[in-house]
Amino acid sequence: MDHENLELIENIRQQFDNTPFPRIPLEQSPKDNSELLYIHNLVTAYYFRNRRVINTEGKVILDAGCGTGYKSLVLAIANPGAKIVGIDLSEESVKLAEQRLQYHGVANAEFYALKIEDLPSLGLEFDYINADEVLYLLPDAIAGLQAMKSVLAPDGIIRTNLHSSNGRAGVFRAQAAFKTMGLMDGSPGEVEIEIVRETMEALQDEVGLKAFTWNSDRAQDQGWIMANYLLVGDKGCTIPELFALLRATDLEFINMVAWRRWELMDLFKEPDDLPPFLAMSLPEASLEERLHLFDLLHPLHRLFDFWCGNPDQTQDVVPVAEWTEAQWREGRVHLHPQLRTSQIREDLMNCIDSQTAFEISRYIIVPTLAPVAIDTTMAACLLPLWDGPQSMVSLVEQWLQIRSQIGVNLKSVSDETAFEEVKELLIRLEVFLYVLLEP
Repeated sequence: MDHENLELIENIRQQFDNTPFPRIPLEQSPKDNSELLYIHNLVTAYYFRNRRVINTEGKVILDAGCGTGYKSLVLAIANPGAKIVGIDLSEESVKLAEQRLQYHGVANAEFYALKIEDLPSLGLEFDYINADEVLYLLPDAIAGLQAMKSVLAPDGIIRTNLHSSNGRAGVFRAQAAFKTMGLMDGSPGEVEIEIVRETMEALQDEVGLKAFTWNSDRAQDQGWIMANYLLVGDKGCTIPELFALLRATDLEFINMVAWRRWELMDLFKEPDDLPPFLAMSLPEASLEERLHLFDLLHPLHRLFDFWCGNPDQTQDVVPVAEWTEAQWREGRVHLHPQLRTSQIREDLMNCIDSQTAFEISRYIIVPTLAPVAIDTTMAACLLPLWDGPQSMVSLVEQWLQIRSQIGVNLKSVSDETAFEEVKELLIRLEVFLYVLLEP
């Protein structure tokens, strides 16, 4: 590695030694944050790729660039029985990460002050790698991804992200301004943070940089300023550059973590009545082309947050919408682990008692574009899922029993009609991975 990159890495290390990130109190627990746990649960990524439910017991999970260990704690809670390994460039951050997991009683975890490029020295193979908010800081992202790939299990999955050149354009402009002022020559600290704060507050409100990037309320948070305006090594990329990076490392793009929020057709007023050119060309566009066009038309996302893995490892999958009658009859239904909490079950029971719609998306909104609510009469047939996986047949029987108990308000139906009603509900929920279906 050349002198310039070595100096950059040292500046990054010093920055996070001086200002460890994230600055989340030691005692704060994510155990009730269903959405955060959903994103960091191996079950989510594995099911999305293979339409199979995986047991996290005994799995080995890497938190690459663990910082102060909050995401390591999230990974530990989201993946019961898994071993958590965290690495970070900053020794100070690693110490804080160790303290955090010890405080929360997580015994099966270990941490190392280590560069991502040196991962092979651990002699471990990982079923899941979380490299969150780190890849865009590496001087050589290809080398970083290659190092992670070298320790990834054959069917393992990497969740990582890169900054969007378009979605973060204003912040990159701010960084360029503060580089020009000499605030990022070394490792910025409290003095530089205060200069940024004073400079931005001194600007008139209509000045472009302030209008589009500054938040006076968040400006009191030193970590927010450091992670945006003074982030040493930060850089963005485009969708084509992301895919070129994966091709260079022989990794397969699985999809964006918030995949529904990247749907190109949602940008049009009338998706079923497009101009002729678009109507002919868009159906033929590759996933890469569709994501690229989305980012150009509507740079909503600061992050390209995605899953990837070794090529040719995806299991043969029959989409739920194409299941045969026999597959449905033999199907097994799981509630996503992050919805299987006593509090959410209690909330559902309260909705049933009060006959109000059960808004399931309030717990996990990330895969949706709008609230997802279920009629509570119908939702009641899902209650057995809080006890564990159920057969499709048993859920239909549950639904028939519920209907018979409230038959005054519902017309009697045949077994076939009840089966179709339950199937329709499950198909709707499986789109968001609220329920996981195995034939």
